[in-house]
Amino acid sequence: MAHSSRVTFSSAAARAAVVDDDDFDEEPGEVIESAPPLRVGEEREIHPSGLKKKLLRAGRGWETPVFGDEVTVHYVGRLMDGSKFDSSRDRGDPLTFKLGNGEVVSGLDHGLVTMKKGELALFTVPADLGYGSVVGIQGVPPGADLQFEVELVAWLTVVDICKDGGIIKKIMFSGDDMQAGDLDQVTVKYQVRLSDGRLVAESPEGGSEFYVNEGHLCEAFPKVLKTMRRGEKAVVIVQPQYAFGEHGREAENGFQAIPSNAVLTIDVELVSLKPVVDVSGDLKVLKKVLRSGEGIHRPKDGEAVRIRYTAMLEDGTTFEKLGFDGELFEFVIDEEQVVAGLDQAVGTMLKGELSEVTVKPEYGYGNDETKRDLAIVPPCSTLIYQVEMVDFTKEKEPWEMSGPEKIEAAEKTKKAGNDLYKIGKFKRASKKYEKAMSYINEDEPLESGEEKLVKSLRVTCWLNHAACCLKLNNFHEAVKLCSKVLDVEFRNVKALYRRAQAYIETADLDLAKLDIQKALEIDPQNREVKSLQTTLKQLQLENNKRDAKLYVNMFASTRKDTDIALKRLKVEKANGDEVQAMEYEHSASTETEKPHEEEAVGDSGVQIMEI
Repeated sequence: MAHSSRVTFSSAAARAAVVDDDDFDEEPGEVIESAPPLRVGEEREIHPSGLKKKLLRAGRGWETPVFGDEVTVHYVGRLMDGSKFDSSRDRGDPLTFKLGNGEVVSGLDHGLVTMKKGELALFTVPADLGYGSVVGIQGVPPGADLQFEVELVAWLTVVDICKDGGIIKKIMFSGDDMQAGDLDQVTVKYQVRLSDGRLVAESPEGGSEFYVNEGHLCEAFPKVLKTMRRGEKAVVIVQPQYAFGEHGREAENGFQAIPSNAVLTIDVELVSLKPVVDVSGDLKVLKKVLRSGEGIHRPKDGEAVRIRYTAMLEDGTTFEKLGFDGELFEFVIDEEQVVAGLDQAVGTMLKGELSEVTVKPEYGYGNDETKRDLAIVPPCSTLIYQVEMVDFTKEKEPWEMSGPEKIEAAEKTKKAGNDLYKIGKFKRASKKYEKAMSYINEDEPLESGEEKLVKSLRVTCWLNHAACCLKLNNFHEAVKLCSKVLDVEFRNVKALYRRAQAYIETADLDLAKLDIQKALEIDPQNREVKSLQTTLKQLQLENNKRDAKLYVNMFASTRKDTDIALKRLKVEKANGDEVQAMEYEHSASTETEKPHEEEAVGDSGVQIMEI
């Protein structure tokens, strides 16, 4: 900690002299980052206020600290005439402080964010970024420019995990690129201490293994782990609201109790992790990676994979084992040759990957009892597969193909879609038509003579895909696909017919009518279009009846309100002055039909409104 004899780092003076960062457009270190790296002996201005940096010794690596990090430095402070006014080297004690927290003069905060570990630099700090006009700094006159020779010994990255100071993590050792996720299974070593150093919790020697989202130890622990990388070591300060709060924790497992409102210090190391992937998106097919694969390519729909796997029930009963007797098990992705959960999971695997896949009944054998090679799978069983992806046949990418190869692949994939459509597999058929289109993308250049064939293929795929969308109730997509067809073939009756179907389903009856009329102009005897026209007329008739009923109810309500208003008017007239009442009574006795005439006027008014 800094003490009063350290002139440069006197906190009160430093805070008084810190320049408001909002006065500058540039971020700390922006100038140096946008310029070529400094060479040893070179000096450059690195801040708009005149802060200069001269590199005396290059540092290691490429990382630099940021505001909020905890840095440890050696420094020597001098006036511009060379006279020394402060030095950590003379004391033999480097200084540790938090960057950007007002613990040092602003010029050093801005300078340190440009330094690498082990680097030695000389900073020339103008008065505005130093002590300014502050009086009373020992050996430093008001308004003086300063020079600091600074060595960045080390720094710790400090993370405010919840952005409220409740969980502060200091990274002691950085891990690799693999970061823990909410579903992952982790192995963690930790020690938990109170502010006085008493040990109140500790993992076993080899670490504790658990799933991050299951929670462990206290509320803060999962939050911390999700910020950590494999191999990372950190010290975490946890405030009571994220620890055990007012209730504390009773003594357990041979450790002392944790008192009420205790602040905890946790030394934690993320030893290892097994990533868990939510394959299905609804947590019903989970893949836990036991051994990472190689490369970046994963099998696509329609590609053949070669695997070996052991399949078990939750109680450990093995019901199937394939690919272990010299001949690998082979199947084609998205061809329903295995249960859906296994199919989807294998499609996410890399070559050489070993994973454990948990499949809920909805993606397994469902409610059926199923006899397999080694055991019977009871209804509603969760299945557990240990799968190794040995190899798969990677198809050529469209950009790797010649024109004829693309057309052949599109034709083959379209035919597969047609076969699936015929047996009612509309979702899978839809994917086949999408894949077929990927081979004959509209932006791809075509060779002479291919245009007509490719155009026909595109139209067929769009139309067939639209038919699938109608079956799957994806009416807006059906409209889009039919519109693509009509952009190139405006007299295509199938496209008009299917788009009209989609419009009817989305209650766009006027648009449906236009498409039907166009289709009948082209093919007046088309029975399917005529049938759809009959359906549309019936719907329009029902809509008209419904609208008429709505209007009758609306105007009946209006008439009722009018009658009430007339009666209220009569009552108000009846409560008039005595002379008016007598005249009204006399008129009523001599002209008995007049009230009926008034009502008739009222009725006439309502009738006009109804018309």
